[in-house]
Amino acid sequence: MRMGGRSGARHLTWVAGMVVTALALAGCGIQIPADPSGTLDTVRGGVLRVGVSLNDGFVETGEAGSGEPEGPEVELIEAFAESLGAEPTWTVGAEEALVRQLERGELDLVAGGLTDATPWIDMAGVTRPYTEVTDDDGSRLKIVMLTPMGENAFLTELEAFLSDTERVGQ
Repeated sequence: MRMGGRSGARHLTWVAGMVVTALALAGCGIQIPADPSGTLDTVRGGVLRVGVSLNDGFVETGEAGSGEPEGPEVELIEAFAESLGAEPTWTVGAEEALVRQLERGELDLVAGGLTDATPWIDMAGVTRPYTEVTDDDGSRLKIVMLTPMGENAFLTELEAFLSDTERVGQ
């Protein structure tokens, strides 16, 4: 297909404009994906604020009343925090309360054996399922974690970590 005349000139002008725009954005330090609230930058080398709901096989209460959560999902989150040079702090609570804290920017991550059928999909960023487990009735459950809505760089970093990590509960 041959482009000539005005149509070809407009196409070349459009392409040149797009190249200039892309270079200008790259020069401005625009990052894609982005975190409007800077979650990844804040957590990296700092504190990862984690909310967990108790769920046998994922998150359980600490031994001898230590108050610290433990379990496979806790260990996974601790490894994620370590990969960011961050120290995790824990809030144990009900899912709804934790999601409200996530929405208010008081938490960076919520976990606790949450499935991809989570009712919080309109209030939080949801990871892709990173593992599957068999429920008591024999059905397969796809497990996810929640992040602040729109914090896509943080969500991408978490998903990359989860995809590179041994699966929980399999």
